[in-house]
Amino acid sequence: MKKTLNLLLAGVTSIGLAFSAYAEDHITLASTTSTENSGLFSSILPKFEDATGIDVRVVAVGTGQAFEIARRGDADSLLVHDTAGEQRFVEDGYASERADVMYNDFVLIGPAGDPANISKAKTAEEAFAAIAKAEAPFASRGDDSGTNRAELRLWANAGVEPDGDWYRELGSGMGPTLNTAAAMDAYVMSDRATWVAFGNRQNLTLLFEGDKVLFNQYGSLLLSEDKHPHLKHDLALKWHNWLISEEGQQAIADFKVDGQQLFFPNAK
Repeated sequence: MKKTLNLLLAGVTSIGLAFSAYAEDHITLASTTSTENSGLFSSILPKFEDATGIDVRVVAVGTGQAFEIARRGDADSLLVHDTAGEQRFVEDGYASERADVMYNDFVLIGPAGDPANISKAKTAEEAFAAIAKAEAPFASRGDDSGTNRAELRLWANAGVEPDGDWYRELGSGMGPTLNTAAAMDAYVMSDRATWVAFGNRQNLTLLFEGDKVLFNQYGSLLLSEDKHPHLKHDLALKWHNWLISEEGQQAIADFKVDGQQLFFPNAK
């Protein structure tokens, strides 16, 4: 009886150790609300996990917040969309490597009646200037995300410092910002992926697209081992390399919503 009990205890201990070891095979990924809201991660993460046994736990926030999480050492990996900010992150020593992963574009959404007439604009600069001139309601994420940073650059290109009651800084993610824009019947800039996946459009429609300045690049960063030796750098490297591998790039290309491809792989 004693021998049997010891065998049972040994078996339970072995199972516990196995589960404990398995639980360690995960990384925390700081990324953007656009990759999460679009459904991309729901599509590609199971493929990565099947290939490697590594569980990826996503913290979806604005790009600025994602940088801060990684800077503190509270994430093992980073996937964001602010190339200039990413390059500074590497130069400042917080990441050892950055790689292009995929791209899509930003689009300007607004009420179907288009009171600022931006659908007739030839450039994004003209479209933003028209919204400001008309003082038409505009919903801004206002959260230091990659989208928000791009939006502010576009206002600057148009020679506009957005201010006044017509310009609403919300401090929210892309999905909630689109919901607010729909309720306000306001203009808003969105990444295309979140807009395509967005269901509560009400009177909103896509009014302007196609200007090259609306290009939206995503990059993966390997975080610094010197600054944060406690992170799971070996597992994060497998995720980084998978994203830019033929298998990872195909998984990104295969993700579609209503038959529309939302992200285009471009690892070099």
